[in-house]
Amino acid sequence: MERRHQGVFLLIIFLTPLLAPTVVADWDDDNWLWNLIGPERLEHGDEFACHGYEGIDINEDNSIISSCKKYLNGHTNSSRWGSEAISFGVPNVIDESTISSLKASNFLILGDNLQSDVDDMFVIQRNGGSIEKNAANITLLDSAEEDSLVSVYWEARIYDLKVREDKSAIEFLENQNVWYTTWGEWYNHEISSNLISSTKSNNSMTISLEKDSNSSWEVPGSIFIETSSSVLSVSDKYGDFYPLLQENTKILQNGWRQIESGLLITISPGDVVEIKFDNESPSLIFPLQTFNDLHHSVTIVGHHVTNLHEWASDFYDSPLLFTWLIERPSALEMDWRLPIIALGVLIATPLTINWLVKRDQNLTA
Repeated sequence: MERRHQGVFLLIIFLTPLLAPTVVADWDDDNWLWNLIGPERLEHGDEFACHGYEGIDINEDNSIISSCKKYLNGHTNSSRWGSEAISFGVPNVIDESTISSLKASNFLILGDNLQSDVDDMFVIQRNGGSIEKNAANITLLDSAEEDSLVSVYWEARIYDLKVREDKSAIEFLENQNVWYTTWGEWYNHEISSNLISSTKSNNSMTISLEKDSNSSWEVPGSIFIETSSSVLSVSDKYGDFYPLLQENTKILQNGWRQIESGLLITISPGDVVEIKFDNESPSLIFPLQTFNDLHHSVTIVGHHVTNLHEWASDFYDSPLLFTWLIERPSALEMDWRLPIIALGVLIATPLTINWLVKRDQNLTA
C-alpha cells in the first residue's frame, strides 16, 4: 500500500506541469502580412479581408468587427485597388446587432455560408466547394454558370492539423478559361462597368469612367462594343497607345481586344480612351460582368488566416487569386503558477528519489 501511494505521488509530480492551464492574455500579430509574403500577394492581386479575432464569435462581441478592421488596415492595404477592407467572413447566422456593427465599419461584402440576405450588403455564397484533398468537387467547379463568381473554400490548418490541398483540383482551375479575381474586385468591377460612358463623333468614340466619390476602391470596369468596323487606333487621354489584352489574360488589367463581333475594353476610374474606326462609330455598348470575355470568375477564399505563410506557402507559383479572411491570432501567456509548480517539481523530485533509495536500503539491510 505504501509503494502505491509513492507511485501516485510521483505521477502527480510529473503530470502537474502538463495539466496546468495556459491563459489567453493578449493578441499576437501575423508579421507575414507586411513582411515579404503580404506585399507579394498584394502585388499579385489578392485581397485581404477580415474574419475577426481567433476564437471569438462576432455575434457575442461586436467590437471585434471594428478591431479586426483596425488591425488589418494598420498592417496592409486590402487590395491593389484600395487600402480599406470591405469584405468580412461571417458565421452562418448573424444577428441585427452584428449587422449594424458591420455596416458601421463600412463593410460591403459578406460571405460565405450566410443563411439569409442582408439589406444594403452584398452576400457571396460558397458555391465552389473546397480545394482540400479528398474534399474537392471537380464536377462542381466545372459546372459554373457563365458570368458567375465561384467562391472556393480553403483552410490550411485546423487546430494542430495541417490540411493538404487537392493538387488535381488546383491544376484544373489553373487551366480553365476563367477570370481569377477576389470578392471585392469582382463586386467593384461590376459597378465600374455600369458607370462607363461614351460619346460619338463620326468615326471615333470616346470612352470614360469617372471616379466614384462613394467608393474607397478604384477598380477598372469593362464593356463590349458591338461593331463590324475595324479598329484603327485606341489611345489614352495623353495620346499614347492603349495596351492590348491577350486572349489568355486572366487577371484584371486595363486594355482592349478585338473579337469577332466587336471589341472589349477595360478602363480604370479617371481614364479617358479614344477609339478610331475605319467607318462610322458603333452605338451599341454593353457593360461586362466578367473580364476579358472569360466564361466565369474564380476566387479561393482562405478562412481563419492566422499565419499567412502557412495558408499561402503552397501557392507561390500559382496564378490563382485569393481572398484571405484574416483573423488576429491569439497569444498564449504562461500561467503564473507554472514557474512555482516547476520549482516545486525540481525540489521534490530528487528528495523523493533519495528518500526511496534510503528506504529500499533499509529494507534490504
